[in-house]
Amino acid sequence: MFAHMREKDGHLPRTGIIRTIEDDFDLSGIAESGQCFRWEAADDGAYRIIALDRCVYVTGTGGRRYLFECDEKEFAAVWEPYFDLKQSYRDIRERIDRNADPFLYEAAGREKGIRILRQDPWEMLITSVITQNRNIPAIRRSVEMICGMCGDRKTDSRGQDYYAFPSPENLARLTEEDLLKCRLGYRAKYVRAAAEAVASGKISLPELRAMPWRDAVRELTGLYGIGEKVACCVALFGLHMLDAFPRDVWINRVLQNEYPQGYPFERYSPYNGVYQQYMFAYYRTMGKKAL
Repeated sequence: MFAHMREKDGHLPRTGIIRTIEDDFDLSGIAESGQCFRWEAADDGAYRIIALDRCVYVTGTGGRRYLFECDEKEFAAVWEPYFDLKQSYRDIRERIDRNADPFLYEAAGREKGIRILRQDPWEMLITSVITQNRNIPAIRRSVEMICGMCGDRKTDSRGQDYYAFPSPENLARLTEEDLLKCRLGYRAKYVRAAAEAVASGKISLPELRAMPWRDAVRELTGLYGIGEKVACCVALFGLHMLDAFPRDVWINRVLQNEYPQGYPFERYSPYNGVYQQYMFAYYRTMGKKAL
């Protein structure tokens, strides 16, 4: 359905397509899940999402209906795959046995709506490197500075400029001094090394897609400055390997507090990465409330 929505403040009408999404889908939950760093909440309630060299505005209009400010062709080619809308996350969530694992059942119920986006593995490699020991606002600032320094300038559907994520070749041309201007600190040398590795063909991200996730993680940890946690983030969020299980301070707390006898990886395979996101979001939310 192609839709026109007129703004109450007299602005030009927004046009696009309306989609009813019956599956688990929560824009704010995804935005705060720590997997994407180029989402911005607009003043009119939309999310401005820059991904895959495109930009789209998405607005919840009530009743599981969402306005995507794009045409049918772009939605089918770009945004439907990006949001992984052909995968039922409700089915994944309902695999959890309430009696066998009451903690994960509650976490998934509270955080349902988070989905694992199908993001560009190259962009996820660089952004995951940047995340090391940083908060989300700082990560977002650095990512935007990098894009502004060497990404292609484009215009979105509302006439606003944005910068696409730079190619490996363009990023590899920057010096470490250039990258330090993007407030990367010690991560600048890691970003440059990763860009050079991809641009030179030392590592092939498309080839990683065909590997089991643990093998892909092993290949990624061969790059300078990339440890297992960053490599697991690339596998989960960039290569869409849904069994990959990144561990940070929040997940380590979950494993220590909720699974002292060991987390049942085999029971939850091949969706451990999805469950990790529920646990991560739940502990962050509950942890903040306890402060």
